[in-house]
Amino acid sequence: MKIDCNTPLKDLFQIAKGIIYEIQEDEEFIVKDLFRGYEWSRIDVGNRAKLGAMFFNFSKNDDKLIIVGIGKTAHNQQKYRKLHDDDTTTNNK
Repeated sequence: MKIDCNTPLKDLFQIAKGIIYEIQEDEEFIVKDLFRGYEWSRIDVGNRAKLGAMFFNFSKNDDKLIIVGIGKTAHNQQKYRKLHDDDTTTNNK
């Protein structure tokens, strides 16, 4: 999907959640890391903040506990650590 300033927040959130599966277990990241640099630059600042809040709420309310918040960066961005993959998507039983 092409990301630009008109990409709906819901779509950006789904993209970010999908990229989690490309991150290795125990790897640390911020939401910005889930997008290519030029894609992140295309997202308007207000939507970046909203996306960050949505992602933080996802990490707090995810019953599978795939990721966990681990504090803030020097730039006040929430850091996360991937704990494990969601077994329901990798083991189709």
